[in-house]
Amino acid sequence: MPRGVDHSDLPHGRRTRAVKLSAMQSADIVVIGAGVVGCSVAWHLATLLPPAQAARVRVLERGQIGSGTSAQSSGILRTHYSVRENVELAQRSWPVFERFTEALDDDEASAGLVRCGYLIVAPAGVKATALADALAAQRARGIEVHTLSPREAQQRLPIARFDHDAALIGYEPQAGYADAYLTATSFARAARRRGVKFLEGTAARGLRIEGGRVQGVDTDAGFVSAGVVVSVQNIWAHDLQRWTGIGIPLVAERHRVLALAGPAPYSAQMPVFKDLASPGMLYARSYGGTQMLVSEGTAGEVLAVPDTTQGDVPLDFVAGVGEQVAARFPGWQEAGLASSWTGVYDVTPDWNPVLGAVPELPGLVVGFGFSGHGFKLSPAVGCVLAQAALGLPTDVSLAPYALARFAQGRPLVGRYGAGAVS
Repeated sequence: MPRGVDHSDLPHGRRTRAVKLSAMQSADIVVIGAGVVGCSVAWHLATLLPPAQAARVRVLERGQIGSGTSAQSSGILRTHYSVRENVELAQRSWPVFERFTEALDDDEASAGLVRCGYLIVAPAGVKATALADALAAQRARGIEVHTLSPREAQQRLPIARFDHDAALIGYEPQAGYADAYLTATSFARAARRRGVKFLEGTAARGLRIEGGRVQGVDTDAGFVSAGVVVSVQNIWAHDLQRWTGIGIPLVAERHRVLALAGPAPYSAQMPVFKDLASPGMLYARSYGGTQMLVSEGTAGEVLAVPDTTQGDVPLDFVAGVGEQVAARFPGWQEAGLASSWTGVYDVTPDWNPVLGAVPELPGLVVGFGFSGHGFKLSPAVGCVLAQAALGLPTDVSLAPYALARFAQGRPLVGRYGAGAVS
C-alpha cells in the first residue's frame, strides 16, 4: 500500500539512527540504496555467492529499508510494454512474484500479490497500431494475451464502458498488483539470512576513487572499502554526477495518486486498467477491495531537488482526473475523494532505466531512471545487476540500457508517448 516516508510512521514505529562504523569497514561489494531494487540486488548477490562471500556484501540505506520511493509505489505488475526490451525483464520478474515464498525460500516472505489481470484500451490511430504490435510481441515471447470485444471487456470490468472509443482492447490475464514495501523487506530478510549486512541510517557521501577505479564508499558513519559498488539510488542518482563527473541524465518527477470511492466497488477481482484513450493515459486498480486507485500516466511535476515528502494534490488535478474517470466509468461522476498522496519517479529522457557497468569507472555498476517501472522489473533487474557486479554474463542483454545510449542517439522510446506505460 502506498504510504508516506515520515520515519515516525514506519513499521515498528521507530526512527532510523545512523550506525557508527569503525574507522574503516571492509567489504567486497557495496550496494547503495535499500529500495525494492537494491534489496533484490542484495538477495541475488547472496544467491550467487558462497556464504562467506555473501557476508562481505554491505547495503547502505540513508533511511530504513523500503522507506523511500518504494513505499510510494502503486504496485502494478504487468509484462505489457511497447519497449520490447522491457517485456523480457518483466516476463522474468513475474514468476518470482507468482511464487514468491518458494523463490526466496522463506515461508514468511510476501509480495502481497493480487492476480486480477491487466486490461488496456487504445483509441483508433497510432496508439491502436502500437498496442497491436505490443500484443504481438508479447505473444511471440509466449505470454498469454487476448484481444477483447467491448462486451468481453465490460464483463471483466463491469463498472466501465468501452462502446464509444475502444478501437482495440488487450487483456493480460497473468498480471495484477502487489506491495512494493512488503517485497523489498522480504528480499532484505532473505538476503540477511544468507549473510548480507544492511546498514540502515547510513548515507553514502561519496565514492572513493584511486587508480581510475572505485575503491569504496565514504558514508556519514565512516568509510567502507569495496572493489565494486552497485548504485541503485533512484532519485538520488544525481549524487553520482557530483562524485564522479559522469553525466547522469535524470530528473525527479512527483506524481499524484487518488483513491476514489464510487457507487459500485472496484473489487480486487477486477483487472488493473490502462486507458490510452484518456487525455492523461489513466491507470487504475482496485484499492482496499472497493475503492479505485487512479492516476495519470503522463509526465509529472519536475522537482528541483530529490524529495520524497508528500506534496500538494491540487483540486484542479482532482477535478481533471475525475472528469476522465467519469468518461470511462458511468456513475462515477459523483465519486468521492477518499484519500490522496504523491510519489516520485526517477525519470530519464526516454523514460527507461540505465542498467549495468559504467565503462568510464571500473568497479561501478548502476541501476537508475526506472521512470515508474522499478517495482515491476525488480526481480529481473536485481538479478542482472548482481551478475554484472560479479562480472558474470547477464541473463538479459544490458546493451540497450547502457548510459551511452543517450549520447549515441539510440534511446528506448515507448510508442504510447512519454509516460510510465512505455
